[in-house]
Amino acid sequence: MMYTALHTVIPPVARIIWRPTVRGLANVPRTGGVLLASNHLSFVDSVVIPVVVPRKVAFLAKSDYFTGTGVKGAISRAWFEGMGMLPVDRDDKKAALASLDTALEVLGRGEAFGIYPEGTRSRDGRLYRGRTGVAHLALTAGVPVVPVGLIGTQRLQPVGSRLPRLVKVTVAFGEPIEAAGEYAGVPLGRARRELTDRIMAAIQALTGQEEAGVYNDRPPDD
Repeated sequence: MMYTALHTVIPPVARIIWRPTVRGLANVPRTGGVLLASNHLSFVDSVVIPVVVPRKVAFLAKSDYFTGTGVKGAISRAWFEGMGMLPVDRDDKKAALASLDTALEVLGRGEAFGIYPEGTRSRDGRLYRGRTGVAHLALTAGVPVVPVGLIGTQRLQPVGSRLPRLVKVTVAFGEPIEAAGEYAGVPLGRARRELTDRIMAAIQALTGQEEAGVYNDRPPDD
């Protein structure tokens, strides 16, 4: 109910205000389980992608956004639930495994799940090495991966900024990567690494970002 209400209003209004450049939207399947694997530049990336995709896209969000009290807490909870966000406790050592289980449930229902293989936002604009969770999901669920390239969202809401700004952003969707059956007989660890690197290469081709070549560790305050 809340999702339907918000998405009837927010995407059209956001597109009018931001006027994002959208490329390759036809590459996103209209039905069935699919992973949208994107680079990550800003907190609002998880809003920008659902705004331009004509189907529900679930993302994970810090559980803190769902547990606030009073009017502010209720508004925050309604907003994130209405945008299709799912809570995850990132300070829990088991959170990574729990988030993968949550993603598999979403994909198993034939829905779209958004994921940032880098793990956390890039604070210097470079594209960091992908973590293999994205490949684990694709291979386990047997769903295609659509690479997503975001350009300019770091200026839309810079780190430390409370409100988004009016800047030009681009959202590019690459051709789906079908991994089901392609890695039969390949050792699981190697298959996950190769597929992840393939996904990250597709994202880089969409964004033109400099590759960092290392993993991006999450700052304590992120």
